[in-house]
Amino acid sequence: MRRAKLHRETAETEIQIALTIEGRGKYEISTGIRFLDHMMELFTRHGGFDLKLTATGDLDVDQHHTVEDVGIALGEVFDRALGDRRGILRAGYFVMPMDETLGLAAVDFGGRAAAVVDTKVRAVRVGDLQVELVADFFEGFARGARANVHARVLYGRSTHHKIEALFKAFARALRVACSRDRRLGRMLPSTKGLL
Repeated sequence: MRRAKLHRETAETEIQIALTIEGRGKYEISTGIRFLDHMMELFTRHGGFDLKLTATGDLDVDQHHTVEDVGIALGEVFDRALGDRRGILRAGYFVMPMDETLGLAAVDFGGRAAAVVDTKVRAVRVGDLQVELVADFFEGFARGARANVHARVLYGRSTHHKIEALFKAFARALRVACSRDRRLGRMLPSTKGLL
């Protein structure tokens, strides 16, 4: 089973995280931002991962440091759990319907960080989460995981559904990208010889 733990501490946040890629969708999540907890819970369930995540941050200043650092830590723990990335599919995508909303996510564990995020959200908040920080979360993950992350809402009405569709699509895209390819065996999924 591929798993990893991480303790990440800065002057702004402290994060404890443990991941099992071949999990059963079990979670223990506490970030101090309830809507972010909800997104991490459904991310874990839809990805089929097991995740323990505790984050404390300077929420009295702003949510930015906590949301971004949770993304970075999640990316770093995936990077550790995947090891040298031999035998994985490497890339995955998923299109997720969420009632009237359609969201998509694509991920490539190619060794380079890049993120493109389009939530199509005009609201300032959904629940207790500052919506503009959703992009910071995905950008943080891309940096931590050394991955390309593309997340886009194609259409929808509800802000809640738009964000939820992205996190569900992201989880399912990751599930595919992390999957082992029996035909590749231990082969590195790259012609460069390095990821």
